[in-house]
Amino acid sequence: MTEIVDNVEHHRFEMTLDGALIFLSYELKEKNIVLLHTFVPPSLQGKGAGSKFVHAVLDEVRRRSLRVVPECEFVAAFIKRHPEYEDLIA
Repeated sequence: MTEIVDNVEHHRFEMTLDGALIFLSYELKEKNIVLLHTFVPPSLQGKGAGSKFVHAVLDEVRRRSLRVVPECEFVAAFIKRHPEYEDLIA
């Protein structure tokens, strides 16, 4: 399982991998979480780190019983490739 942190002060989920920070910024709107932008450092791109991270974030969103508004293109594409998360979409 990927270890993620909810950095509430900066409105983003974070994960450190190989000394580099991956994050996904969000906005909370009642029972919806608007996923805005995923940042994966160049050193980790193309290695599956972003997908592993988004998987963990969506699992956390499900655990919190929130609905997803996937404004981030990466998250939207991930959900299309993984239909088990389609039920989270608001």
